[in-house]
Amino acid sequence: MRSLTRITLSCMLILAVAIFAGCAVLDVVTQAGTSVGVATGAITAGQAESINKSSSAVGKAFEKVTPEQEYYLGRSVAAVLFKTFKAYDGQAGNHYLNVMGQTIAQFSDKPNTFGGYRFMIMNTDEINAFAAPGGLILVSKGLLRCCKSEDEIAAVLAHEIAHVQHGHAIGAISKSRWTGAVTTMLAEAGKQFGPAELADLTKAFEGCLSDMVNTMVNSGYARGLETEADKSAVTILSRMGYNPVALKNMLQEMSRIMPHDNKGFAKTHPDPQVRIKDIEPLLVSYGPVNSPAKRADRFKASLAGI
Repeated sequence: MRSLTRITLSCMLILAVAIFAGCAVLDVVTQAGTSVGVATGAITAGQAESINKSSSAVGKAFEKVTPEQEYYLGRSVAAVLFKTFKAYDGQAGNHYLNVMGQTIAQFSDKPNTFGGYRFMIMNTDEINAFAAPGGLILVSKGLLRCCKSEDEIAAVLAHEIAHVQHGHAIGAISKSRWTGAVTTMLAEAGKQFGPAELADLTKAFEGCLSDMVNTMVNSGYARGLETEADKSAVTILSRMGYNPVALKNMLQEMSRIMPHDNKGFAKTHPDPQVRIKDIEPLLVSYGPVNSPAKRADRFKASLAGI
């Protein structure tokens, strides 16, 4: 128990140094501290090694997430989301969404990601969509039903791609990376403990990913970030040849049919009418949406049954 207390106090000291001094001096301070701890008998050499490894993990929490790390984070997030929102297995709909999404992404400011963009329909009537790190984008059947044309589908995808372009998901996850860093500390320290303590620490580590997903699902992005994604979506749609007014039309339909019960999309996004107000100044130069017949045919054929 004394060893556990000593390690916990050491970890708290490391966190304090990280917060107030910055990661540049973190490793130096940590190694000096653990050296003193070993010399005085406060901790063992093995515990010192664990603390030093944990210090490195905390330092990395301050570093910019690499495209590869973003890709694997996105896969993990998507896997957890699919435990709640099951995948829709309709091949035509998913193929259509992917062809459209891949094409639209090329007109964004981030046309490529480490693992490439991937699009999937969620088999739920709930109106919702998620843009996981790395370009894994999930759109519900309920949200697709809000779209009355291919142009409006393009608007939904452009908005989600814009979230990836601006790194909004990574921004949300970064806030909880401290939880992962502390868990890594404890996991390292757990090597010094018995099976019961290690089991508790493992459980805490497994819960870390769920905490990150809860941030996306329950909190959502701030209004400023949603507005940023909407404005970027207008730009993407214009570059591609779709009429950006389709985004406004989709939001109007969403406002009409979306339950105002503070669940799902309503819980994590600003009111559609607020979003419309934010982008209307960008739409004054565009006329009504007139989709070519081929778009209408593709739309109806690919999403039949949705």
